[in-house]
Amino acid sequence: MERSEQLFRHESGRIVAALTRIFGLDNLALAEDVVQDTFCRAIEVWKLRGVPENPSAWLMKAAKNRAIDLLRRERTARRLVPELERLLESEWTMVATVNEFFRAETIKDDQLRMMFTCCDPQISEEAQVALTLNLLAGFTVGEIASSFLSKRATIEKRIERAKKVLAANKRLFDLSDNDLPVRLSAVHRTLYLLFNEGYHSASKESAMRAELCREAMRLAALLLDNPRVSTPATYALCALMWLHAARLRARMNAGGDLISLSDQDRSLWDARLIAKGNEFLELSASGSELSEYHIEAAIAWIHATAASTQDTDWARIVWLYDRLMDILPSPVVALNRAIAVAQADGPERGIEEIHAIEHRERLGSYPFLPAALGELELRSGRLELARQHFEEAAALARNPTERRFLEQRAYAASR
Repeated sequence: MERSEQLFRHESGRIVAALTRIFGLDNLALAEDVVQDTFCRAIEVWKLRGVPENPSAWLMKAAKNRAIDLLRRERTARRLVPELERLLESEWTMVATVNEFFRAETIKDDQLRMMFTCCDPQISEEAQVALTLNLLAGFTVGEIASSFLSKRATIEKRIERAKKVLAANKRLFDLSDNDLPVRLSAVHRTLYLLFNEGYHSASKESAMRAELCREAMRLAALLLDNPRVSTPATYALCALMWLHAARLRARMNAGGDLISLSDQDRSLWDARLIAKGNEFLELSASGSELSEYHIEAAIAWIHATAASTQDTDWARIVWLYDRLMDILPSPVVALNRAIAVAQADGPERGIEEIHAIEHRERLGSYPFLPAALGELELRSGRLELARQHFEEAAALARNPTERRFLEQRAYAASR
């Protein structure tokens, strides 16, 4: 992605948040139109004059001026946010009000409120993620559909339905409202899914999308700046993201091939991100709350601080997966636990645990189930069985990168 596209994506959510605060949620389409106009204008001007020294400030100023022009033209024809209508009536107070809503700190607060607005309990979890990506992360409908292996029409319908819910509410969510805990849980889940889609992408194009991880981290960092939502679970979620992100650079080689955890060059792991993740993990222990994010972050910390796969405290990881199964049981968690059991007690025990997974049929299209069996059968010396499992996994692969990795494992088992 070119630098300008990355910039537009990053600034899109900030501008939409500011404009929505001014125009109201029922005029969300107007806010999106202003963002689109601003970016189109930037492309035209920057082609002629070059990219300005501070492109973010240029975009903000252009969007602000466009908003003022629209308010001058439409304030009598369009219903705006009720509490702002009086301030937007006169030229004197209108400009001052718009300037206030385009201040950096105000935009940050409005982005946070927008995030909670997108996670309305009336909106399905899938739509919450899609809406957050669209409005706050600047992703197109096509990109979202590609990321989650959905049809473009399906994503369009989800987003449109979600926007209708927002329009009915008319205003951004207030962080002092009573349903803050429910919405915070939904925000956590949305950001978790967003990061996870980047780290283990289901996209047809790539097995890893670092920009999704970075966007999830950026939005999660907004939560830490507000005492109402910087809870222990928030710190645990941030710890999990930062510790996993530290390994991103080592997960692929220069040719774009995936590298398994045991083969990664740990000198490429980002020590700064590991230290920050550890800091967040310590802060997450400030209360009595124990969430799934605490446990997953603790597992990630053990991996991030181990000198090698052999030196990893696998028994401790198994114990943590047992706790995670108590809180949030699922076949995927059970599979990850079985892999840890294999590392601690040998491949035969791991195979037993995989075959004992409850509701294993839910993993029928999950390539990492046969891939795990392939690795364990390979370690047990049953090469033909390992090859068959790897070939089954390759057939289920979600993108060429995964498929190439699994085909390489199948080839290794056939030698």
